[in-house]
Amino acid sequence: MKLSLFLLLSALLSVATGYTPRVSRSSFLKTAGVTAASTLATSVSPKQASATIPTGLAPPFSLPNTRDGTTTTLTSLLSTKKWTILYFYPGAFTSGCTLEARNFSRDYDEIKKLNAQVVGVSVDSVEKNKSFCESENLAFYMLSDAGGAISKAYGSSLSIPGFGTFSNRQTYLIDPEGRIEYVFTDVESRVARHSGEVIEKLRELQGKV
Repeated sequence: MKLSLFLLLSALLSVATGYTPRVSRSSFLKTAGVTAASTLATSVSPKQASATIPTGLAPPFSLPNTRDGTTTTLTSLLSTKKWTILYFYPGAFTSGCTLEARNFSRDYDEIKKLNAQVVGVSVDSVEKNKSFCESENLAFYMLSDAGGAISKAYGSSLSIPGFGTFSNRQTYLIDPEGRIEYVFTDVESRVARHSGEVIEKLRELQGKV
């Protein structure tokens, strides 16, 4: 989906001058689509974008989930002794995020064969993410990172003046011991084939290629 010229100019003007356009984050994502995150990423300052990708042990977190309203932690995910596909996405119900989620759900049986689980993360509310999971009948659940603190810790936070903070589309492969083994940062341009690439990389990391 192409980013509208109006929104692009508005965002650039906001970054350059501090002027805040009267467009909400939800309207921004709905109108511009999730390509806005990658398109604007090169236009924001280091203070606005969290671009430091962690290595080694994955940053801990504790976030509400859409499964049963309880809290999911990194520790609880690791307790399953599975690999974790932790993917960050800008906003539920947008075209790219819907395609990405559908493909992970479609390939979930193959993912399970690799002793892996999928968990999505966005700054959307639990209610919105739950509605998204239910409407798409997803095979996995989402975590709600209100305020974007965990997205920032993982280097996936992007703040656009006037639009708010949301998660850049990035995917982390975390092994059963909690180590980040691989990070997909260029997901926006390859959403349609991303699930397959994740499966291929998991096989490679597990020595099953």
